[in-house]
Amino acid sequence: MNILELKGVSMIYGAVRALDDVSISVKEGEWAAIMGPSGSGKTTMMNIIGCMDRPTSGSVFLDGEELSSLSPSQLTGIRRDKIGLIFQQFHLISYLTALENVMVAQYYHSMIDEKEALSALERVGLQDRAKHLPRQLSGGEQQRVCIARALINYPRLILADEPTGNLDETNEGIVIDIFRRLHGEGSTIIVVTHDPEVAEEAERTIYLEHGRVANVVKR
Repeated sequence: MNILELKGVSMIYGAVRALDDVSISVKEGEWAAIMGPSGSGKTTMMNIIGCMDRPTSGSVFLDGEELSSLSPSQLTGIRRDKIGLIFQQFHLISYLTALENVMVAQYYHSMIDEKEALSALERVGLQDRAKHLPRQLSGGEQQRVCIARALINYPRLILADEPTGNLDETNEGIVIDIFRRLHGEGSTIIVVTHDPEVAEEAERTIYLEHGRVANVVKR
């Protein structure tokens, strides 16, 4: 079953075609990577998949629901309920602890549960850092808090933008190990990356050039 489908998707900004008639699909439980040089359309594709933007033309289906014509508030609801976002820049709230940063995601569902949030931190090996503020955590630990936050509402799709881009080799390995485990548990993962080593972990890599799919490599 395909959990994600893009059919003839284009995104046009003035004279620039950031995406040009792109059609891809991702199966439930698949780990896919998206690669390409700067300006290839990776960020645009991520914003569309992540319900942060709507394409100029074409159709987007997530978990069987067509998204292209939904209102901004409806897209927000889809993103909140079905997508776990992991960012390169972490986007943690500086005055909240690691535990509270995870619980922020719960807040938007009106179902705050400290025990569940602690369990999410335990899944990424950070239960002993739950009361620490972001400034008291290493970059790798902050990224793991972001992963726990993305997992807290049991998303249908995990979407990660350069999740190892700000990490050293050791912490990159820890984060990749977490993704391996999540994939083994059945999670659907899409990783946007510049790093060939990260992309090689995926079952399939989609290469973009000039807004089009240039190549697809399966492993």
